[in-house]
Amino acid sequence: MIELKSGKYKIYHIPGVKIGCTTNIKKRVEKEQGYKPGEYDILYETDDIVEASEAERTLQEELKYKKDIKLYKDLFTKKMNKHSSSQATTTFKISPSDINAEFLRNIVLKFAEDTFELNKQEYIDWILANVHASQFGPGTCYIYNKAFIEAFSNNDSSFNKIRSWAKQRNLYQKGDSKTQYVKLMEEAGELAQALLKQDKDEIQDAIGDMVIVLANLSELEGFKIEDCIDSSFNVISKRTGKMVNGTFVKDE
Repeated sequence: MIELKSGKYKIYHIPGVKIGCTTNIKKRVEKEQGYKPGEYDILYETDDIVEASEAERTLQEELKYKKDIKLYKDLFTKKMNKHSSSQATTTFKISPSDINAEFLRNIVLKFAEDTFELNKQEYIDWILANVHASQFGPGTCYIYNKAFIEAFSNNDSSFNKIRSWAKQRNLYQKGDSKTQYVKLMEEAGELAQALLKQDKDEIQDAIGDMVIVLANLSELEGFKIEDCIDSSFNVISKRTGKMVNGTFVKDE
């Protein structure tokens, strides 16, 4: 066993439950986890976070408790900022020879009108094909923002036109999701009537109105409708099933 001494970092033991590390026993063990004095022990104390991290892992092993995936000291390591953006370029803090899909995945690029989360292979492939070595050192590389945006942002798309129209009318600043939902139900009712009458013009108009409402509802809830569509399609595209009485019934 490890020799006991006093210090800021305390390794505590809740018999039959766990071994953990904290700087505040009252808060961590008693308030948050609900254990009272006498229901836990202090096994080790130190002022060195590295020593505390190693002691916690050693005691977990010796007393046969589940080992924490990350060392205690690593819980407080700040996540590396992998990139920075200027008006013209986005710089990645890695050399051009080392940049890869794993490094890029889930980085979020934010521009004036567009946000891109690099979880799509097409984004990653484009960056890897268009990255440039930086003049500021061998450990950085960059892309041109406008070229990336032009490759993936269709400013003439119907959805962008809807969003532009809505912004001009302050719909996103003053609008309400619940109101948009009520409007969606109203448009659905009009579509039902048009289908019953087989009025093709009204059917087209009602479907269009519903798409516009859904685009605005998505925006009010913090989503792009394109991402909502992609998310759902990624699920249904993998489904198998058959048509029954005019409806696709998925396999269980």
